[in-house]
Amino acid sequence: MKHAVVTGGAGFIGSHLVDRLVSEGFAVWVLDNLATGSWDNLAQHPDQTVHRIFADVSEPWNMDALPGSIDVVFHLASPASPVHYRRLAVETLMVNSQGTKHALDAARRYQARFLLASTSESYGDPTVSPQPESYWGHVNPVGPRSCYDESKRFGEALTAEYVRSYGLDARILRFFNCYGPRMQSEDGRVVPNFVRQALAGQPLTVYGDGHQTRSFCYVSDEVDAIWRAAVTDNLAGEIINIGNPEERTILNFAEAVAAIAGIPLTVEPRPLPPDDPTNRCPDITKARTLLGWEPQVGLEEGLKATFAYFRGQSPN
Repeated sequence: MKHAVVTGGAGFIGSHLVDRLVSEGFAVWVLDNLATGSWDNLAQHPDQTVHRIFADVSEPWNMDALPGSIDVVFHLASPASPVHYRRLAVETLMVNSQGTKHALDAARRYQARFLLASTSESYGDPTVSPQPESYWGHVNPVGPRSCYDESKRFGEALTAEYVRSYGLDARILRFFNCYGPRMQSEDGRVVPNFVRQALAGQPLTVYGDGHQTRSFCYVSDEVDAIWRAAVTDNLAGEIINIGNPEERTILNFAEAVAAIAGIPLTVEPRPLPPDDPTNRCPDITKARTLLGWEPQVGLEEGLKATFAYFRGQSPN
């Protein structure tokens, strides 16, 4: 049996990745401090298959709690929504810097493959669209989003240096607007915001004029890309965008949410937050070429599954 470590494995994307790893025959060690995750997301797995370790990966790791061999380390630990990374700004900086170093050191010690979960926020408010991996970005290094943006960029730099200096077999994946079941309803991102508001019959909160764009990738597609990146050889040092290249304005997305909910569209305008990106769209040429991957789940299908999950979370 192969062994994997997933930091942040009790979170949204992390728990879905754990599901996939278990289905592929892995035993999984999950390191999570539950700052934004929950063990409930892993309740379907027995302890002998998924080993739950309560730990802040920014602190030194207890290597005795890990197995004698590790095949792959997935570093997903980090708050990912503006609500959480502003609430945990210093912690976000640390988990994406010191936490990344600890995860890289573990992979190096075990000669394991390493995957860094990075973000489209590495591109900041881009001046190029769609964004290819070769684009260096347009980021405010000291703004209110920098605790996330810049720490992720540092994590990428550190990972790239471990490839150059130590020959580590590491890959960097930049995620674009992933959504689906197990998202937290109050995490402040547009999908849970809109779905929660639609279910409550409330106006959908739209920041700015609503013409800023996003690209929405359903979580099963995201996890399939992570899996392919983990099992594909000869990718050391590669940076790969993972997302859906179908670009939508926020107003267009609000229309889609209202249609799925079966309610008339009513919006409540709010000021655009500082440094909020005006466009977000991945160039996934590398994912198609290197991984043979592209999204399979359409927005309507993904939203229906997301609505079903949030309805199931309602106390009523």
